[in-house]
Amino acid sequence: MNFVQNSMGKYDGFCIIKSVEKKITAKGSPYLSLQLSDSSGDIDAKWWDYHEKPGVVFNVFDFVKVRGDYVPFNNDRQFRIDMMRHVKSEDGVVIDDYVPSAVLPGEMMYDEIQKIVIDFRDEEIKKLVMVILEKYREKLIYWPAAKALHHAIRSGLLMHTLTMLRMAQAVCGIYTYINHDILCAGVILHDIAKIREIDSAPTGVPGDYTVRGNLVGHLVMGAIEIAEEGKNLGISEDTIMLLEHMLISHHGIPEYGAAKYPMTIEAQALSAIDDLDAKMYEFSNAIFKVEPGEFTEKIKMLDNRPLYNHGRSNDGDVNLI
Repeated sequence: MNFVQNSMGKYDGFCIIKSVEKKITAKGSPYLSLQLSDSSGDIDAKWWDYHEKPGVVFNVFDFVKVRGDYVPFNNDRQFRIDMMRHVKSEDGVVIDDYVPSAVLPGEMMYDEIQKIVIDFRDEEIKKLVMVILEKYREKLIYWPAAKALHHAIRSGLLMHTLTMLRMAQAVCGIYTYINHDILCAGVILHDIAKIREIDSAPTGVPGDYTVRGNLVGHLVMGAIEIAEEGKNLGISEDTIMLLEHMLISHHGIPEYGAAKYPMTIEAQALSAIDDLDAKMYEFSNAIFKVEPGEFTEKIKMLDNRPLYNHGRSNDGDVNLI
C-alpha cells in the first residue's frame, strides 16, 4: 500500500474500501474487518474497539483516509487502523490515482473493439454484438474483469477483451480456416456477463459476487443474454447456438466451470486465447515485482509455482496492450 509514515511513526494513506464487515470479538468488543485497496494492491485491515459515530457509516467503494500500523499476521502483514474518515475535498486527492487501472483509457479500448465489429462480414453477428456492446457501454468503460485474479482492475474487462481480440485476429491470419467473425464475437462476448456477476462502481474497484453471479455465473448468464437479444433481433437459431456454445465452453473443462468442452474450432481457439491472456497477466504482474535473478512467491493461480525473473524482457510497460 502507498501509505506514508508520519512524524509519529504511524502510517497515513488514502484508499478505497473493498470490503467491510462489522464483527464482535470473543470478549464482546465490536470491530471492523476490512479489505483496503489502492493503486499498489490490497491489504486486510482491522479496526479494533470500533464504535460507530452517529451519521458516519463506512461502505464498500468508499474513498477514505486511514491512519494506523502494519502488523504481522499469518506469515503476511495486516493494517491495524487507529483512525479512519471519508475523504474531503480539501484533501486535494483524485480517486483515479488510488485505483489500479488498465494502461489504456476505457473509452479508447471500447472504440477499438467497436471498429473491429463494424468490419465484420457476417451481418447477423455484427448486429448482435453491436447491440450488446452498446447496451453495456457505460459500465464496460470502467468494469473490472474479476474480483481478485487476472485483470481485477479498473477497465480490466475491456483490457482483457481487447488483448484477446488482437490475439484472435492474429490467430485467424495463421489458421485461415477459422471463422473470423465467430471467433471475434466469442472473444468480445465471452465475459460480458461479468458486469452482472461482480459488483463494482464507477471507481472500477471490484466488489463481491452478486447473488446471481454465485448461483448462475457469467458463462451461463452470457449465453442467456445472447439467446434473448438474438431472439429480439431475429438472429438465426444456428448463429445463436454457435455463440452460446462459445460462451458456455470457454473455460475449457468442467473442472474450471465449463458447461461443455469446446466442440468447434472457434470455441477451442477462444478457450486457448482466454487461458493464455489470463496467465500472461498473472506472470507479468508477479515477475516484474521481483529483481532479475529472483523468484516470486508461489502463485496460487499458476499451480502454486514460483516464477523466475531472468531479466531479459523487452523494454516496455508491463501489461501494455
